[in-house]
Amino acid sequence: MAVPRIPGWPVFSSVCRIFIRRGPSAYPRHMASRSTPTPSRASVRPVGSVTRGTTNPNRLRRMDRWIAATHGAALRRAQAPVAVDLGYGAAPWTAVELLARLREAAPRVRVVGIEIEPARVAGAKPYERDGLSFRHGGFEVPLDGGVRPALIRAANVLRQYDEEQVAEVWARLCARLAPDGLLVEGTCDEIGRRHVWVALGPEGARTVTFATRLGSLERPSDLAERLPKALIHRNVPGEPVHAFLRDFDRAWAAAAPYASYGARQRWIRTARALSGDWPLADGPGRWRQGELTVRWEALRPSG
Repeated sequence: MAVPRIPGWPVFSSVCRIFIRRGPSAYPRHMASRSTPTPSRASVRPVGSVTRGTTNPNRLRRMDRWIAATHGAALRRAQAPVAVDLGYGAAPWTAVELLARLREAAPRVRVVGIEIEPARVAGAKPYERDGLSFRHGGFEVPLDGGVRPALIRAANVLRQYDEEQVAEVWARLCARLAPDGLLVEGTCDEIGRRHVWVALGPEGARTVTFATRLGSLERPSDLAERLPKALIHRNVPGEPVHAFLRDFDRAWAAAAPYASYGARQRWIRTARALSGDWPLADGPGRWRQGELTVRWEALRPSG
């Protein structure tokens, strides 16, 4: 699906390119502050690398709904909750949708979309509204006044990094969270049918959630291609995630008689069977949504 043309994109993009090449001198003198020294390049350079930016409307619906259901109470308790859509991509659809879905659970939440590519920030500015803003940045998560976000969502971002970089990025992002904040990092397919994410608190990783459109699923291990970066290269014999997906497929096969009642009932039966051997962190209420959440300790890579 082609990304719709965003009004004003050519002008904003040109300005951003000029600024990148020439620095602050590209602006007229009357726009520069004489009283404030210009920060050094190192102090303002965002942390991270530009990603492909692939995005689609409604792509992150499964992750958003899970966040609203499991983290909504924490967002409501916060005095001025801020949620960050980190690396929203070439168009701002996911940030717009995140605000709408979170406000159903926490009406006072604000969403800040952060992108490392200046042209994408400029293109998103026309979509700003009450509770939604966009800014240039990266894994440093720059927020006004040093605010600590109650939520950071990073979807399809680390997929483009090396596995060895994941722990450092997780630690940096978790350090930016509010005391009861949540980092959700994961990967999905292009239209959001299959999604796997890790949920982390300030202390580190907590759970791994597998979410899918049940009507399109042949076997649970089909989700392996959407494992987050921390796990995707560990789906080999001897690794916990490989053993889990093997048992997931076996339980799914054993639950085949329940398919006559629908894919949802088969999934629920599969989850019940898995719960005997694996530490699941959710129950039937979430299983009915095509989700299954496992404690991180059970899937943590070995070695």
